[in-house]
Amino acid sequence: MSTAASLNRRHFLAAAASAPAAFAASSPSVSRESGVKLKLGLNAYSFDRALRDGSMTLADAVHYCAQHGVDALDPTGYYFPGYPAVPPDDYVYALKRTAFVNGVGISGTGVRNNFATADAAARAKDVQMIKDWIVVASKLGAPVIRVFSGPTRPEGHTFDEAMAWMIADFKECAAFGREHGVVLAIQQHNDFLKTAAETIRLIEAVDSDYFACILDIGSLRSGDPYAEIEKMVPYAVSWQIKEQVGRDGKDEPTDLAKIKAIIDRSGYRGYVPFEALGGGDPKVKVAAFLEKIRRAFGI
Repeated sequence: MSTAASLNRRHFLAAAASAPAAFAASSPSVSRESGVKLKLGLNAYSFDRALRDGSMTLADAVHYCAQHGVDALDPTGYYFPGYPAVPPDDYVYALKRTAFVNGVGISGTGVRNNFATADAAARAKDVQMIKDWIVVASKLGAPVIRVFSGPTRPEGHTFDEAMAWMIADFKECAAFGREHGVVLAIQQHNDFLKTAAETIRLIEAVDSDYFACILDIGSLRSGDPYAEIEKMVPYAVSWQIKEQVGRDGKDEPTDLAKIKAIIDRSGYRGYVPFEALGGGDPKVKVAAFLEKIRRAFGI
């Protein structure tokens, strides 16, 4: 370990020692060099309607990234033909080649699973779906696949009961991810998981270097969103930078300078995909948000 990395780790551990008891034993699940190195990514969800109605393809999204100097695309699984079934290899490889020859990376992909259900058969079906898409991610060259906990807290079961079966399911998926060189990353989405503490608890319980988080800045909606975001940076392998954050359940415009300051303090190396949502022409909205991010992040 380099001197800088060693100092960075000692700094984190010292901070953890002075943190509240819930975090006192925490340590980063992502080991990386110290310092900051950011690459811009675009989440395909920014073009959700166009991708769903067929007026735009994932290849078109790749070309948009190339035209606007965006380093990578995150092509979510929903936009592949036949989802949740896996797409044909020809489609996967054609998209991979299109990205490659246009100098656009594939920063990740994602699926929609529900492990917050007491129905063991339904969870087993989603475990298999995630495994199938891990194979797709590997073929695509996507280093990470985005997964979820589940949309709601299950009635008739405690949080701890649901967490226990969720941990077991994610352990199985992470082990499969390791076999294929693909990291699973949980996107906390103000669903079953509502806070940084809950998300970190899951990540540390799964206890795999193939299980981390997608840091969705818009879905940490309890208390100070920036304090919540900062707690999660050590566990992040990718992001979703959004136009709004939530403070005590209410939306407010994202202070991108604060996000960059958190990254600078905490250290992060990798992709920072962003989403531009809401009405209007998505191509115009994406370009405008991209310019704001570039000004705030200096990239």
